[in-house]
Amino acid sequence: MDVVVAETIKQMIPEFKVGIILYNHIVVDDSPQMLKGRLQLFQESIYFDLQETAIADIPELAEWRRAFKTIGTDPSRYRPSSESLYRRIQKKNFIPTIHSAADVNNFFSLYYKIPIGIYDLDKLEGPITIDIGTDQDEYIAINGRTVNFSHKLVSKDVHGPFGSPIVDSQRTAVTKETKNAVQIVYLLPSMKQEQCEKLLQSMQKMFLQIHGGDAVFQLV
Repeated sequence: MDVVVAETIKQMIPEFKVGIILYNHIVVDDSPQMLKGRLQLFQESIYFDLQETAIADIPELAEWRRAFKTIGTDPSRYRPSSESLYRRIQKKNFIPTIHSAADVNNFFSLYYKIPIGIYDLDKLEGPITIDIGTDQDEYIAINGRTVNFSHKLVSKDVHGPFGSPIVDSQRTAVTKETKNAVQIVYLLPSMKQEQCEKLLQSMQKMFLQIHGGDAVFQLV
């Protein structure tokens, strides 16, 4: 699948980059106990760390806040999804298990402290463009709210917007019926290519261990 980052983003953030991981022939189900336990323990560890560390002092979260500001998004009103997860945990409102794909995705986002979206590939029609949204770009998010993406990062296919590093859409959400999926990984602009590739390889390996199938990744 072709994925393009709009020139407007590159002009504002020259080092902007995303990782794209395509998964085929996967099986999504309830998370295995190993994953449920790992996600719960990791959230508890983060909760205790946040008793001594302010979210604003976490370098990865701060870097994405700066990126949002550069693009024209108020990060205090529309937070990067990774920061939203950390703020939930800070309030001891731990993230519930959903299904294996969503749980792995949340674990990765917490571990690497970056926004990550996962989408049902069969609900998408390419190419995918990552752009800065306009007043016309909006969708019903997975939380049931209608979100407008004016001056916000947004991913679009031929049918319109479907994802962002803030919150994703219902239209392309992964379910237990999903057989093919795509992850959009919002890498830190400061990361070097070798670091990015190593991160994507690690994510791909763990996802396949749980879901089977096969995968390829690319850096855009």
